[in-house]
Amino acid sequence: MPQKEWFATWFDSPYYHLLYQHRDDNEAQLFLGNLVQKLTLPSAARVLDLACGKGRHSLTLAQMGFEVVGADLAPNSILAAKASAQDLGSTNVEFVVHDMREQLEARPFAAVLNLFTSFGYFDTLAENQAVCKSVANMLLPEGLLLIDFLNATKVCANLKPTETITREGVIFDIKRWHNQTHIYKQIEVLAAPDKTQIGVFTERVQALTQTNFEALLSADFEIIDTFGSYHLTPFDQTTSERLIILAKKKP
Repeated sequence: MPQKEWFATWFDSPYYHLLYQHRDDNEAQLFLGNLVQKLTLPSAARVLDLACGKGRHSLTLAQMGFEVVGADLAPNSILAAKASAQDLGSTNVEFVVHDMREQLEARPFAAVLNLFTSFGYFDTLAENQAVCKSVANMLLPEGLLLIDFLNATKVCANLKPTETITREGVIFDIKRWHNQTHIYKQIEVLAAPDKTQIGVFTERVQALTQTNFEALLSADFEIIDTFGSYHLTPFDQTTSERLIILAKKKP
């Protein structure tokens, strides 16, 4: 049986969600509020949240009135997202287990959003191209693609080599490094207080720059704006926290 790709295992682990439980829902709502104003999508437009995790962005978009599909590779995340939608009584959102390299059939979208550095997990640039092609095929004519990525230049320049985080009796010993192509984060999960090892996971994301994305998207998309923060400030390669790219499908 082939070994699972690292993201299929780690993102479906309860320890992944425990480590990142501090993610700010208010920040997500602020970002999406700013973004929706920028996108000027028609009310009830169909939107795909690609790599949606537990669905916090999808549910916010649904509350704004859009018809939303949230897709993610991790079955446990999709189960949690469905439970949240049920708790909120959201009827205009659907969650599906899906690999972003493949196309969701017969579902034309006005916009596809790929948020919180949910891109560049693969080993090859060809797989990135497969994602972009599948997105283009799922979009309506002149549909929009929004990619929210880390600013690799700033991240590599300011990488914190080691860090220890404790949450709910679980210790996360973290090591970070990078090379010419990837940024790595090794996470050793330990049970407190005796530090019994539970497991070791390694996140790996391609160190994609603005230039890389311009080349990657050029076949099917026209980039219409680039931002450097969730407040949609202009992108600066040295100082910006994020690299947020808004592109339109070519005719």
